[in-house]
Amino acid sequence: MLPYFGALLLIGIPLIYVEWMQGRYGGRYGHGTLGCSTYLLAKDRLGHSNAAILGAILGMMVFAVTTLVNSYYIQIIGWTLGYTYLSLTGGYMDASKSTAEIFVSYIQNPVMSLLFWVIALALLAYALSKGVQGGIEAWAKVMMPLLYVFGLILIVRTLTLGTPVNPDWSPIKGLDFIWSPKWEELNWQAALAAAGQIFFTLSLGMGIVQNYASYMKPDEDIVLSATSMVFLNEFAEVILGGTIAIPIAYTFLGPEGVAGGPGLSFIALPNVFRMMPAGGIFGAFWFLVLFFAGYTSAIAMYNYLIAILEEDLKVPRKTAALWVFAFYIIVGLPSALEPILTKTGDLAFLSELDNWVGSYLLVVVGLLEAIVAGWLFGPEKALEEINRGSWWKVPSGVFTLMIKYVTPLATGILLVLSTISYIQAGYFRWVPSFVENSPQLVPWVQGARLLLVGILILGFVESYYSIQKNYGKAQAQKGLKA
Repeated sequence: MLPYFGALLLIGIPLIYVEWMQGRYGGRYGHGTLGCSTYLLAKDRLGHSNAAILGAILGMMVFAVTTLVNSYYIQIIGWTLGYTYLSLTGGYMDASKSTAEIFVSYIQNPVMSLLFWVIALALLAYALSKGVQGGIEAWAKVMMPLLYVFGLILIVRTLTLGTPVNPDWSPIKGLDFIWSPKWEELNWQAALAAAGQIFFTLSLGMGIVQNYASYMKPDEDIVLSATSMVFLNEFAEVILGGTIAIPIAYTFLGPEGVAGGPGLSFIALPNVFRMMPAGGIFGAFWFLVLFFAGYTSAIAMYNYLIAILEEDLKVPRKTAALWVFAFYIIVGLPSALEPILTKTGDLAFLSELDNWVGSYLLVVVGLLEAIVAGWLFGPEKALEEINRGSWWKVPSGVFTLMIKYVTPLATGILLVLSTISYIQAGYFRWVPSFVENSPQLVPWVQGARLLLVGILILGFVESYYSIQKNYGKAQAQKGLKA
């Protein structure tokens, strides 16, 4: 946990203040997307043409992130709905089958996997068609309290499990496994993984913080909003997540059963729920917690694409919600169909997209955001914007040091180490290492790369068009007057 909290302090908290600042600043000019708001921050230092290109590059990457992360993230949210159903119907309680076999069977089942994926997507479209207050805020007011209620129920149940399998395996020892520093495992790979997790936990580099902040009034307290967001996200991630999943897995499966990732949620924990009294009920609670947590992130990424259609094409919100629904069906279908068509559980298409848009691009965007705020817009103007209307003021000296030097340096080091790690893992090869022994999966990896390139091109064109539409004419007129 030490690398995690170190990354939170050096990268996460400074960038979250920057993203809230950029979002509210862009919202003052009617922009809820990253391309135009980046242009506004950079134009005085770079001039129109260079600022437009920089804004288009950042807008391009964030468009790719919100499009492609959600293309498979909604699929995973569908899994949580499907597993809620399986929990209540005893679908994974048959001890004659391993939970790994049941999971692979589930994602290869076209009825189950596609049905719950479309249900999750339809719920997002319905909520967002109602607008920010009637949709996003209304759902958040229901889902966030339920997330914490179900989470606390699971915490109580977790801490009262005792030692049902092995006297050396208990929830308390599971907590000790998480929180005890493992100095021998403290290396740059651990720091890299922890810092990458910070980006995803706080939704950094996705443009969705800026999109939310763009709806705020000019004098609303964004210091409080940003700080509250960090606290609530870390509470859900570290306290709720860390006090439920790993201690439960440790209690029933021991230290070998606490590996992270989807395997913990969809393979290890269902095996645990089989052994627990009323395991189906607690399993349903667990998967609903995952659903609520995932839904709140997915709804934000979905809304980012709606904001593009509303701002640039003047598409009504309800129509935009339907257009984005259809768009996500198109870009998400390969992730949904891969296990059905390949008859494997390897998910190469999803993995390849996640390697780039769910990890690498987030760091690139974060580094550029820090440079724009600290060196182009300037720490003085950035701090003035952050502190406007705030009850508690961010200290000037600390912010300037962090946003000009510490955060860009830390994020730059993270990007360099990430690049080295990706090279070593073979991700830059035409046929990545993780599929070189599975020729049937190679076309899926190449398809994911082609989709990524296509979405990046579309994102650049859209962002550049938006900047020129809003500011190109004014610059041309200014040039004529000169």
